[in-house]
Amino acid sequence: MDRSHLFLPALAVALSLGAAVPATAHDHEAPESHGHGHHRSLPDRIELPVGFQPEGIAAARHGATAWVGSLADGDILQLDLRTGDRELLSEGPGTPSVGMTLDRRGRLFVAGGPSGQGRVVSTRTGEVLATYRLATGSTFINDVTILDGVAWFTDSSAAVLHGVPLGHHGRLPGQHEVVHLKLRGAWRQVAGFNANGIASTPDGEALLVANSALGTVFRVDPQTGEAREVDLPDVPTSVRGAKGPVAFADGLLRQDRTLYVVQNTANQVAVLRLDEEGERARLRKVLKDENFDAPTTAAIYRDSLYLPSARFGTPQPTRATYWVTRVDR
Repeated sequence: MDRSHLFLPALAVALSLGAAVPATAHDHEAPESHGHGHHRSLPDRIELPVGFQPEGIAAARHGATAWVGSLADGDILQLDLRTGDRELLSEGPGTPSVGMTLDRRGRLFVAGGPSGQGRVVSTRTGEVLATYRLATGSTFINDVTILDGVAWFTDSSAAVLHGVPLGHHGRLPGQHEVVHLKLRGAWRQVAGFNANGIASTPDGEALLVANSALGTVFRVDPQTGEAREVDLPDVPTSVRGAKGPVAFADGLLRQDRTLYVVQNTANQVAVLRLDEEGERARLRKVLKDENFDAPTTAAIYRDSLYLPSARFGTPQPTRATYWVTRVDR
């Protein structure tokens, strides 16, 4: 989830947005899907409060409920995906809520951006169950996934993953149990936002981490931190853009062997077919929609994807309108 708009001057943001526009696809390149095909009863667009500045989204495994967090103050809203109704689940701490994931016990693990924190929120009560200090100084805790009982958080400002190991029956650990996994091997830390979206491989043995600055995805061994770039041999120029195989890669969402890579200011989602180990992937299609305005992350309900538009570079973001877009998968 590229947060450079929080720190760059408006001119730089405008230039980056202009550079994000992909080249026109040729006939032999991946087809595009524009959604709105099979679920006419579901709203295609869910409006959010003015100035909300959404980023992360997570959906219930069963039922039509989703949660979306605010970059402005960390508020978390609960959405009804069937009606578009919304209500405040949890008041934010005044610092951003960025990426989030839901565990099987109905708890949201929320990345805290420049606060250096990760917190755990009950979806039943909105109560903050725990807060962890993951990093200090120059940091941006960006996204989170759970693998083998560890909640792994990315840090866009450092070549490290921060882990919160869960105990028996999902017990939340103490601060002293937080671990830090240095990224090594083929991982390259460059200027800008690096580690961003995160998911697990289909075989459950490793992590997939998007690097926004490089526009690619790495497979990371959670025991050693050894990283290898996922082989993406057939991604066309229109998806690659100027910054790598999946330019402006932001949130990752995996279902079985399908990996959705949200490409924020490119206003599209690359749909990849992974091998079991997550070492290689082929492009299946590209999803676009007229309602996309820098989509950041994705959640699934039935045959639909739901993506909040962060609208990076929008003048006066505290007065701007924001929404979540539904597209057919």
